Amino acid sequence: MGGIFGVVGKDDCVTDLFFGVDYHSHLGTRRGGMAVFDGEYFNRVIHNIENSPFRTKFERDVDDLHGYMGIGCISDEDPQPLLIQSNLGSYSITTVGKVDNHDEIVKKLYAEGRVHFQEQSGGRINDNELVATLISSKQSFKEGLEYVQDTVKGSISVVLLTREGIYAARDRLGRTPLVIGHKKDTFCITFENYAYLNLGYSFYKELGPSEIVFITADEVKEVSPARDEMKICTFLWVYYGYPTASYEGVNVETMRYNCGKLLAGRDDVDADIVAGVPDSGTAHAIGYANESGIPFARPFIKYTPTWPRSFMPTKQSQRNLIAKMKLIPVQELISGNDILLIDDSIVRGTQLRETTEFLYNSGAKKVHVRPACPPLLFGCKYLNFSRSKSDYDLITRRIIKDREGENVSKEILFDYAKPDSKNYKEMVEEIRRIQNFSSLRFHRLDDLIESVGISPCKLCTYCWNGQE
Repeated sequence: MGGIFGVVGKDDCVTDLFFGVDYHSHLGTRRGGMAVFDGEYFNRVIHNIENSPFRTKFERDVDDLHGYMGIGCISDEDPQPLLIQSNLGSYSITTVGKVDNHDEIVKKLYAEGRVHFQEQSGGRINDNELVATLISSKQSFKEGLEYVQDTVKGSISVVLLTREGIYAARDRLGRTPLVIGHKKDTFCITFENYAYLNLGYSFYKELGPSEIVFITADEVKEVSPARDEMKICTFLWVYYGYPTASYEGVNVETMRYNCGKLLAGRDDVDADIVAGVPDSGTAHAIGYANESGIPFARPFIKYTPTWPRSFMPTKQSQRNLIAKMKLIPVQELISGNDILLIDDSIVRGTQLRETTEFLYNSGAKKVHVRPACPPLLFGCKYLNFSRSKSDYDLITRRIIKDREGENVSKEILFDYAKPDSKNYKEMVEEIRRIQNFSSLRFHRLDDLIESVGISPCKLCTYCWNGQE
């Protein structure tokens, strides 16, 4: 995943760009970057933000960079933005998404005469360079961006800075959002719509799926119209999105309250308190508590002064350690209580199992677990929503493998996704046993869709039901 932000104005834009990008820091922890155009030259800075947040790394650059147009990003993968010189002229590009047919595109470009790409450590090619090459192979930015939308499998949203203005192109199926904000003589383009609020912008337009626009200080011009088909990632509301963000008019915090409410409506467990695993589980837990009447409490607190960000290092062992170090128990709220615990999801299960043991060791009598989404059965093909490299990183798939063997048909997997099937119930019970939960009940997919409140056909739910 990652976040992107761009500004076009008539005055220096660097301060707005700096804070706009910084508001996307919850979406990644590896690299950040900004590129600006000062009327004559493009200038760019990229820093590693694994050990220090974006604001700390870039605050000195704000004084050195100058320009009335700029783009920036938070990235969990490739260094970006890139500066490109091409037949279309010089430009800078940043993207968010996943190129799932990376190797296929590289072979195609080699066959068409592309000589080389810059190779990164591990033999990878920067996805932004790959996308830029597709764009530059056409005779206009419009044709190039449309070519990207039609060629890339997975998803890709693009923000591209030229000498004349900024092109913004939302993913073909709108799996990730792009929103335009406006204030006097200035427009911005952003992944998270709240990122512009404290900078004085107001809502102007949310791009539709496949929509391409060209933005200057004076206007937003439609380059290619939106298409009707949409598959926005539902996990944005469940986990990724910041509470103040809204996608397709649906606020993240409100959706999570709805989610917890519907979870409670199907539950009959007796507990002393309801708690959410901070931070993303908290709002789900508030919704559950409000509906059930069971008091909401915070039996552990995240230590934010030195562990402010939600994402984790790339090594599993480091992630497990940091997850443990972040949370400090409130003994008085744990000891002797039956606790209903809500987390956004169960992926591998490692961290939630350790959190549960942490509660037992702190004196909890029972720990009932209620994930805020259905069991994850399919690795995401469209966005890098987890660090899983294989479907067998998912606890569900490991259990299914033990039950069914290596080569499991889609029909059987689909049966495990049905909450009323025997396979589903036995899988959930096995997860409960392995994790040592007192009880376990997942959010149902139909309730999750109702929690969002937009048409089901516009939501991507592939990771839960395998439906493309």
